[in-house]
Amino acid sequence: MKLSEIKVGESVRVKKIKGDINMRQRLLSMGILPGEIIKVEKIAPLGDPIDISVKNYHLSLRKEESDLIIVERI
Repeated sequence: MKLSEIKVGESVRVKKIKGDINMRQRLLSMGILPGEIIKVEKIAPLGDPIDISVKNYHLSLRKEESDLIIVERI
């Protein structure tokens, strides 16, 4: 399932990051690594951006970025 499909308050584990090498590298550099736990904190009214918590800090992702992050519920 994609990170963009997760509801506010849910925690998930990153399984895989899709996309081209530049986008994968950008997400990895922000701490979104396979095996990492992510909690969805807020979603904007139109669904973009998504505010998440990862490694004890908040990060806002565009919907197109969150579509590339494959996660599993924990």
